[in-house]
Amino acid sequence: MRRTIYNTPVVRQIFWLIAWLLLKCLGWKLEGKPPTEKKYVLIAVPHTTNWDFPITLAMAFIFKFDIFWMGKDSLFKGVLGPIMRWMGGIPINRKSSNNVVQQTIEAFNRTDGRLVITIPPEGTRSKVNKWKTGFYYIAVGAKVPIGMGFLDYKRKVGGFGPTFYPTGDIEKDIPEMRKFYANISGKYAEQCHID
Repeated sequence: MRRTIYNTPVVRQIFWLIAWLLLKCLGWKLEGKPPTEKKYVLIAVPHTTNWDFPITLAMAFIFKFDIFWMGKDSLFKGVLGPIMRWMGGIPINRKSSNNVVQQTIEAFNRTDGRLVITIPPEGTRSKVNKWKTGFYYIAVGAKVPIGMGFLDYKRKVGGFGPTFYPTGDIEKDIPEMRKFYANISGKYAEQCHID
């Protein structure tokens, strides 16, 4: 894949130290381990605040892996565009009818090395009652597992739950995954709806 903040020599060591200090000062601890597979979809649940972004990036440095994430294309306009891409961003045009799921599956299939793409199933920081399912269809189509990432603001713990291997039965798999998140609190817990 392309050069990112996570694989730029010297920079990655500096940012590892900054990430470690940031998490330590904010009182965050890490829990669990990333999937052992070199390619997977990483879901980030719950997603209730912009603070999720820097904390997740810091944790990626500590866990020592590159992550790519999808963001609305307006974040990539102007001078911020190259910076967001360097931070692992992939611009998504939410208004376009282009097939993001298929494009992401193709990206997994084209990549021989490591590829982790982070997708918040809620699709927004706003209150939602149902997860969007694109992440699931990407994992099934690319034949990769789902890393169950979390940020629990109540305990100030973030990291990984069990690796989930989708069966292709979305009606069975989504409720199974959601069980893991039942006791995990976002920064704004009232926005978390885990049925």
